[in-house]
Amino acid sequence: MMHLSALYRYPLKSCKAEPLQQASFDALGLTGDRRWMLVDESNGRFFTQRALPQMSQLSVLWNGRGGVTLSAPGVEGLDVPLPEDLEANLRGVTVWRDTLRVPDAGDEAARWVSEFIGKPTRMVHIPQERARWLPSGYGTVEDKVGFADGFPLLLIGQASLDDLSAKIGRSQEMLRFRPNLVVEGAEAFAEDGWKRIRIGDVEFRLLKGCSRCILTTIDPATGERSEDREPLSTLKTYREKEGEVWFGQNMVNDGPGVVEVGMEVEVLE
Repeated sequence: MMHLSALYRYPLKSCKAEPLQQASFDALGLTGDRRWMLVDESNGRFFTQRALPQMSQLSVLWNGRGGVTLSAPGVEGLDVPLPEDLEANLRGVTVWRDTLRVPDAGDEAARWVSEFIGKPTRMVHIPQERARWLPSGYGTVEDKVGFADGFPLLLIGQASLDDLSAKIGRSQEMLRFRPNLVVEGAEAFAEDGWKRIRIGDVEFRLLKGCSRCILTTIDPATGERSEDREPLSTLKTYREKEGEVWFGQNMVNDGPGVVEVGMEVEVLE
């Protein structure tokens, strides 16, 4: 029987994962997932581990009310509340090709993250009413995404990672690929052929494979890049198509609901 073996939330884009035993889903995917982001104070462009691998060492916990708690090695933590007025103190930001105006977290949060990043940085939040559309050609007019790169959810089969680890010759961490949901009990890359699945009372649509980048070469535990560019180098030998390297499936959830680790995963289509 296929089952859900792990759940992860990333409250602040491109920072540490928050492992979960249970997760709820709302109109933007997993509740609290990538609703916060760090941006360059000068131009509003988003920051990620691609250029700033130290972001892998920034821990962020969702507090259930929309706010988060920031912590990092050797630094006193900070509670960042949800902005009281979601229409005030808006800041222009850019995520890939999308430009939008979203609430700024304020100066105290900015000082904390600027010290951590090492240059002037602002922290911003995305409320549901300011969410982005999915990439053109995917999903429906109802499907929206917060600060995730393009889609609200990512699913990976454990057997797919095991297959990759065997080819490399050493175990690879699942968190290099930053999934929200991990499924056990299926064959390697079985998820490539799924269109709809159900977990508990939540149905999901799988919309597009996930193309991978240099971020996968960063060790999530240390923030260091692998000198041999693994696992990306090996992935390119058998998972490259039309110039992109594919691993995992981007998804959306149809409606709200709650799932728990251990639940059965049913393929509907």
